[in-house]
Amino acid sequence: MQINLALRKPYNDSSANRVPTVDVHFNSGRYMTISTGKYARFADGCAVATLGDTSVMVTAVSKTKPSPSSFIPLLVDYRQKAAAAGRIPTNFLRRELGPTETEILTSRLIDRSLRPLFPKGYSYETQIMCNLLAVDGSNDPAVASINAASAALSLSDIPWNGPVGAVRVGLFRGEGDGPPEVCVNPTRREISQSYSGLDLVIAATKQNLVVMLEGSAEVVHQQDLMKAIKVGVRECQSVISSIQQLQKTYGRTKRVLDNLPNVDGSEGEAQPLEEIAETVKSECERKLREIFRDFSHDKLSRDNAVFTLRNEIMEKYQDKYATSAINEAFNMFCRELFRSMIFEDDLRCDGRKLDQLRNISCEVDLYKPLHGSALFQRGQTQVFCTVSLDSPESAMRMDPVSILTSGLKAKNFFLHYEFPPYATKEVGRSGPAGRRETGHGALAEKGSSSMASVCGGSLALMDAGVPVSSPAAGVAMGLVTRYQGTDTKHIEDYRILTDILGIEDYMGDMDFKLAGTKRGVTAIQLDMKIPGLPQKIVMESILKASDAKSRIIDIMNEVITRPSLALMDAGVPVSSPAAGVAMGLVTRYQGTDTKHIEDYRILTDILITQEDEGHFMLFAPNQAAKDEAQELIDGWLASEREPQLEFGAIYTATIVELREIGVMVTLYPGMQPALLHNSQLDQRKVSHPSALGLEVGNEIQVKYFGRDPVSGLMRLSRKVLQGPASGVVRNFGDQSPSS
Repeated sequence: MQINLALRKPYNDSSANRVPTVDVHFNSGRYMTISTGKYARFADGCAVATLGDTSVMVTAVSKTKPSPSSFIPLLVDYRQKAAAAGRIPTNFLRRELGPTETEILTSRLIDRSLRPLFPKGYSYETQIMCNLLAVDGSNDPAVASINAASAALSLSDIPWNGPVGAVRVGLFRGEGDGPPEVCVNPTRREISQSYSGLDLVIAATKQNLVVMLEGSAEVVHQQDLMKAIKVGVRECQSVISSIQQLQKTYGRTKRVLDNLPNVDGSEGEAQPLEEIAETVKSECERKLREIFRDFSHDKLSRDNAVFTLRNEIMEKYQDKYATSAINEAFNMFCRELFRSMIFEDDLRCDGRKLDQLRNISCEVDLYKPLHGSALFQRGQTQVFCTVSLDSPESAMRMDPVSILTSGLKAKNFFLHYEFPPYATKEVGRSGPAGRRETGHGALAEKGSSSMASVCGGSLALMDAGVPVSSPAAGVAMGLVTRYQGTDTKHIEDYRILTDILGIEDYMGDMDFKLAGTKRGVTAIQLDMKIPGLPQKIVMESILKASDAKSRIIDIMNEVITRPSLALMDAGVPVSSPAAGVAMGLVTRYQGTDTKHIEDYRILTDILITQEDEGHFMLFAPNQAAKDEAQELIDGWLASEREPQLEFGAIYTATIVELREIGVMVTLYPGMQPALLHNSQLDQRKVSHPSALGLEVGNEIQVKYFGRDPVSGLMRLSRKVLQGPASGVVRNFGDQSPSS
């Protein structure tokens, strides 16, 4: 590790333009710069991080008056403008519109790296804004954004227990048969060529505590994953040390949190919190214990029992204490008791042991018209998954900056995650996916309710016949910790919980999601509520999650073990799953006249796309529609297939119609009649075909001269097969003298 703190001169030698900058050198040979003081000087904190030629500016601003809030009012907004990539937005208005999926996911990534380090009770509305200044297409801006946000908060007067450092790690094959080597901050091209396709972002604090993990892979072995985490956490210390150096010299003094609102949100003399807490404890401890040890409760009945008890306490003491103060004291004691009871006998509120899974059931092929469908139920959590297969034209188009940073112009596989309010017996918003739905969908796509989506999605894919290499499953792990007194840096004791309930997520300290196959891990996500987690607990969580994942796959295999052959045999292009189906049309024209349609067929939900010259793909929503379309097309091709006619060759033509201007002839069965003009019937001038004694059904010899390049009509001639003209052939009744 090497840290260089210097004053950079970006424009000239004037001291007014000198920018405090720190260089961070990683063991991989790459480096990153973090600077401050040049932009957004009215903000509480501002920093610019540069990795390669990718630069991100992050500002931190916080209100000076607290707000009554039960959670940290933090908003992270990451925006990547097309101008940063030298592009113009491709929408109709040619302006930046709402946030893209990439922007939402990056905002969540930054938020999860920062939120655990705000002090307990912090209620000042805070906004972190990340602006992509320039992107080189090789270095992803997400890591630079986390580090710049960490620096901006550290340099500001906003109370925050940072800094954090973040790196991206990948795996590359070692020499010979040696173990894979870890690369820090690989470029986009290097990630695409990495061993197992590992792409892992790690955020950590000093003392090697892990704050956030987010990663995906094709399949990575758990020992290689753990090695990558260890190296990444160690490299994060370089970033942390550099930010501390910058903060020591240029940081502002932190605000003192001495004006926090009362528990009821009011100002003035505070309520007697210790007295309220003791009152609540004496009133409800026994009843809460009974609720949390009544294993017959499900989610709704348990929540209702706790809610009813809270209302009883509030009604009883509303004349003595503020309602909000009683509510806050009740919630705090409920959380404390819930956690302590897990330590007492290693049992959970639903009666399960720490590493025990909920009851799991699976079904596939629920609705025949669907390409693939599955229902995965774990405890009371149900996930219904469907698969839609469509043409490559239905792929999701990416925005210009995402194309540059990911190297993908379109995604032909994507997962849409929905969490409707009725799923939890609530009335709420419905409509376009929010940040939570987008985040869970992206995690499940890599590999997240969301972990049940991995299981259900894997079952539905196999039901659809998509040739997945092996089934995948996911599981969410939880954590309950005990600290040494009020010291939040040293964990005294802990319990890791397998397959957590919603209440265990809410009351616990960790939400750790892991997905993968029997062979290894495909996706990982770690969210913390405490300021950092020792690597020992992280590694133990990975091992327990991997074991649970394998047990879930065994249950799934009892329903379906390999992709169904139904759609694969039907010729549906399962390699390009997408969403949406279009209508199709096949027409028949009058001969070569392309202006008048003689016959047509509308094909319901059919799409034919051309892969390359002469090769087409036929798409249909089901086998029946595909067979119908195939039968129509094969029939038309068989009846209208035109033989290869040789230019200059002589053919026997059959007259099928006499017209004023010539005769209509066919050269082979099933051919659309072609015109043999009067001028090409004979060496003599012909005013009507009947002058030559021609009748329908006569056979004549004609010479073929290809097709007219403009009209596309056949060019035929009879006269070129005759000798020189001896006179004029006229129509009957023509009294003009012969020449």
